[in-house]
Amino acid sequence: MNTTLATCVIVAALLLALVSLIVAIRNRAMGMVLLIGFAVLEVAVLVQAGVALAAVAGGQGPEEKATLFGYLAGTALIPPAGVFLALAERSRWGSAILVVTGFAIAVMTGRLLQIWQGVA
Repeated sequence: MNTTLATCVIVAALLLALVSLIVAIRNRAMGMVLLIGFAVLEVAVLVQAGVALAAVAGGQGPEEKATLFGYLAGTALIPPAGVFLALAERSRWGSAILVVTGFAIAVMTGRLLQIWQGVA
């Protein structure tokens, strides 16, 4: 797993969570900037999953592959689910959902790094 890519995903997710928090505090609904930001985050998460799966196919990776695959699938599903819920809730709470979504992606990506390195 590429630590540089994982770091970029974590930074982007935390930045999106911060912007979403500002939007929620200002009592606004999710806008196009957040929608595009989370779409870019989803692409980065999918690239990260592809790189990790290619490395596992090449014989690298942790002993516990099921946990790794579960975290990869979870990180791929969270951004679309969060955006869907935020679009359904067109108030400040939709933006608050995106705060949780961004933070969850950052934490799960950090956990993926721990699993990959065998620390967890």
